[in-house]
Amino acid sequence: MPNLKPTAGYLLIEPLEKEVKTASGIYLPETAGEKPQKGKVIAVGTKTFVDCHEVESPAKKGEIVLYKKWGGNEIKIENKEYIIVKFEDILAIEL
Repeated sequence: MPNLKPTAGYLLIEPLEKEVKTASGIYLPETAGEKPQKGKVIAVGTKTFVDCHEVESPAKKGEIVLYKKWGGNEIKIENKEYIIVKFEDILAIEL
């Protein structure tokens, strides 16, 4: 796990592995399909201000979230990929 704390208004997410097998049982190569839009929150930055209103993180550390397809910045630490996204790029939290 990286030793990083996102700045205000951002979350550090570890993308979950994409499915390699379809519902019908077909195995897909790693190069097929798109990158996952689902991941586990590793760290949360402090609240931020938007238009003079205080905005807190929509998710907590450890939660599984869905994030925007083109949102965030990918980083690689010790051969492991992570993504840093804005609070507003979180679309849903898995229950």
